[in-house]
This record gives sequence, structure tokens and C-alpha cells, in this order.
Amino acid sequence: MGKRVLHVVTNVAHYADPSQPTGLWLSELSHAYDTFAAAGYEQRLVSPKGGVSPLEPRSLKWPLFDSSAKAFLADHDRSALLASTARPDDIDPALYDAIYFTGGHAVMWDFPNDQGLQRLARGIYERGGIVSSVCHGYVGLLNARLSDGNLLVAGKRITGYSWTEEILAGVAKKVPYNS
Repeated sequence: MGKRVLHVVTNVAHYADPSQPTGLWLSELSHAYDTFAAAGYEQRLVSPKGGVSPLEPRSLKWPLFDSSAKAFLADHDRSALLASTARPDDIDPALYDAIYFTGGHAVMWDFPNDQGLQRLARGIYERGGIVSSVCHGYVGLLNARLSDGNLLVAGKRITGYSWTEEILAGVAKKVPYNS
């Protein structure tokens, strides 16, 4: 069996105000997907609830909608993955070498307390696999605990989207907490 990676995406489609859309920041998935595909990895998308992963509208506009994101949406097989993500309960972490938590503001609502995602991260990490994230994706790691009860991130340096960036992006009053 070849190397396998899980990409974690969101199910959240809007901020607390339903009239303000958000979702997966597409290029944060597409660039990683391209890289893993080029290296021959098998890939699967998982989200807290399974099913559709909505896209952040701002990630689909110039200059942020780059060639990788455009190609992902133009590829029928790849774009279809966003309509039918797996649920964490459907995944055996022993079958994966890595897990990658994507970003976008939406993940602040559904990643941090999802027990299924925490189980996947723990299972992959404790087998010596890679646990990674980009941008806001690190919020999916903040509450993940290892089998011994310690936080997965205890004693580790992590990076991600900063509060200053929330302010500069004009969304500080829309997000549920200061990450």
C-alpha cells in the first residue's frame, strides 16, 4: 500500500450571521493536494460531519484564486470530492501516514471540539505519522489529547493565523474567539 494522507476540511458555510458566508479556503487544500498527488500519495477528504465542504467566497476571487485552486475546481473528479467528504467515524487512522488540517475562518467553529477529528490526529500521531495544519487549521489541534491525556500540542511550537491578521482582514468581530 502506498502512502496515504487525510485532508481535513470544514462543513461550516457562514459566520455566526448566516448572511455572511465563509468556508474552506480552497488554495489551502489545492496546493497540498497537488503536492501530495505529485508524490504519489493516495488522498481523502474528511470533515466533521461528512458531506459538503463549502468554499470561502473570498478564496475564489483575484488575486487569491490562483492556478492551483482554479485547476482543482476545473477537475471534475477533484471538485466532486468537496461534495462528498468522509466523516471521521468512517476513517481508520491506522491506514494513514499523515493528516493535514486546512484553513479558512469556518474551521474555527467545527474543528476545535470535534472528537472524531481529535481521534484521527491522535491515532496518526501515536503511530509516528505526520500531523500538520495551515492557517486557521491549527485550531483543530488545540484540544486534541494523546492516549496518556496530554495535549498533542503540549511542548510544541505551532504557527497559524494571528489575531493581528484577523484585524487586518476585517473579520475580528466575526470570529468566535481570539485564536
